[in-house]
Amino acid sequence: MADVIRPVARPVPLRQTVYDALVELIVGGVLQPGQRMVEAELARQLGVSRQPIREAFHRLEAEGWVDLRPGQGAFVHTPTEQEVDQLLDVRGLLESEAARLAAGAAAPADVAALRAICRRGVDALDAGDPERIVDANAEFHAQVRAISGNVVLAELIGMVDRRVRWYYRRVVESRGRESWTEHADLVEAIEAHDEPRAAAVARRHTERTRDAYHATR
Repeated sequence: MADVIRPVARPVPLRQTVYDALVELIVGGVLQPGQRMVEAELARQLGVSRQPIREAFHRLEAEGWVDLRPGQGAFVHTPTEQEVDQLLDVRGLLESEAARLAAGAAAPADVAALRAICRRGVDALDAGDPERIVDANAEFHAQVRAISGNVVLAELIGMVDRRVRWYYRRVVESRGRESWTEHADLVEAIEAHDEPRAAAVARRHTERTRDAYHATR
């Protein structure tokens, strides 16, 4: 019977598509912290009615992306320093463990993949392309998680990944080459199968991102 019955294919609900689109506009910097989100204008730009926009606003507020102000409307949330610290505390714990596991599990092909991403990141840095830098940074950390082999850990990190990308965008220029030097240090630790060093490099990397973020406030 299992060979006959297949799951019914269903389209992604419109409210989910609209929600994802609005989150990416925030993460990508198209909608800036503190900016008013005009319901009618967003509905026109996304080609939908106002109802899914309104539904998305309530979910975005519940998840900390948007502030709904009575009588004023929806505004992109401005993260507080406490929020950033709390998220980076969690991120640092998870990423350091992922790095430790990656150092124990990495094969030569894994190390080569990490080095290739580092080259793309440095190329983007040299080209002054912040979008490519942010994308390469996210790809690098995702690759470390994949090498770790711990699916649950990767899923937990993925839960906060969008918000980390949002915060990282603010410091991408100030972190610059230092960030990619730290990535290279992590690759060396992983290649050497030095688990304590890999974990320490990952923790230090997160702390320097935290310092850079607070310096922009």
